[in-house]
Amino acid sequence: MEARNIFRNISPIDHRYSISEAAVFESLLPWISEEASVAACVKAEVALIIAHLTVRGKLNPAVRAELEKAAAAVESAEVYAEEEKTRHNIRALVNVLKRKVPAELAPLVHLGATSVDILDTSLSYRMAGVTREVTLPLLKKLERLLCDFAEREAETPQVGRTHGQHAVPITLGFAIAEYVSRLGKSILEIEKRSTELKGKLAGAVGAYNATSMIVKDPEELERIYLAELGLEPSEHSTQLVEPEYLLRLLLECNVAFGIIANLADDLRNLQRSEIGEVREGFSADQVGSSTMPQKRNPWNSEHVKSLWKAFMPRVQTFFMDQISEHQRDLSNSASQRFIADYVAGFCLAISRMTGVIEGLGADRERLLANLRGNACNADIACNAGGGAGGVSAGISGGVLAEPAYILLAETGVSDAHEVIRRITLKAEKEKLSFAAALAQEPETLQKIGGKMAELGLIASPAEVLSFFEKPECYCGLAAKKAKALVQKYKKITGE
Repeated sequence: MEARNIFRNISPIDHRYSISEAAVFESLLPWISEEASVAACVKAEVALIIAHLTVRGKLNPAVRAELEKAAAAVESAEVYAEEEKTRHNIRALVNVLKRKVPAELAPLVHLGATSVDILDTSLSYRMAGVTREVTLPLLKKLERLLCDFAEREAETPQVGRTHGQHAVPITLGFAIAEYVSRLGKSILEIEKRSTELKGKLAGAVGAYNATSMIVKDPEELERIYLAELGLEPSEHSTQLVEPEYLLRLLLECNVAFGIIANLADDLRNLQRSEIGEVREGFSADQVGSSTMPQKRNPWNSEHVKSLWKAFMPRVQTFFMDQISEHQRDLSNSASQRFIADYVAGFCLAISRMTGVIEGLGADRERLLANLRGNACNADIACNAGGGAGGVSAGISGGVLAEPAYILLAETGVSDAHEVIRRITLKAEKEKLSFAAALAQEPETLQKIGGKMAELGLIASPAEVLSFFEKPECYCGLAAKKAKALVQKYKKITGE
């Protein structure tokens, strides 16, 4: 078949990404290209011949070698040319393979099988292979990099954010450990689901009608056939393998895709000019804008989210392919072919996110400034929406209102929350830091200091204000949790 100029391809996967993500593209070709699809069907047909020879006691190394040679001689273009005559893809492949194998073995080609015995089985073989050889290694590399980043920044203070507003302090490593945990569990699930894919040799309606005319134990023949491809039989088949095996794998891939997109969105937002806590790598010759020379856009993170938007909705089609009338209709024939596009899009997104994490830098000074509220210049009025640094409630150190309330409540003050809320309102109105506003409430400050000294948080009540001037001291178990999660999930990456 005549090669096409890549720039005349329709799918961006086959031109834009075949260039920009060349290594990933090449790794996918042996599994989800059209050539791979034909080769897998040939492999399944040869496995069927081997199964027939095995039950007849006629398989030997020389015959196996001849079959492998015949399989290697089948070209996709030849099968497609034959399909122009037959108007049937599997019958075309059968005709071509019959011409390649030794004449005495030709009658065994496709014997007892229906098309979907080959198609569904070869699809399971390819999906198990691409998951094992491409998707999982990419995911594990990303997971390893996330572990490294989370470990490196485990104790780097960061302001927590809920509803887009400053909350209480965490650490940057803890924030990334969220994705270490979520993605790690999804990797384990994908790995499990990839080992559960099934095949079949149960005939046109799944009742082994044809193979019952050939062997005494059709299920044994099926087991031998599928073992050649590293698969096991579907528990119940119609003309189709039960669709849920593949569906569950694809759904878990989509779970992981969503986790990666969520990470991309978080990183994109942390790179906003007014936040500036992390930054993607940016090469010397890279351009951020066609008109604004100063721009350094978080385009890779945006790109990952964009790929997710394009491919996530495919799940609807995966669900729709669950339904086939009676023992089979052809309503999944076209839609199922686009699984390859989904797998490619998913792997491209993983690779792009890996590049983001590899080059991701943390601005520790900006992280601390945002946490302390120092980005709010004293000459600029900090309104309720926050100042230049996005200061929570417009007050420096306001993220420590929570421990002040908790400690005060522990002294027996029933309306402690309201007491501290009023102090934050005063700080906001008078443009004071939270610590300064708290210092103007000596009775409250004394109670809080006494409780802190009692708990061993400070040496004496006189040191209470120093705590409220340093919100980075109030990070709970963030660093400990980050390190523990890193140690847990590093194991699944092979480290």
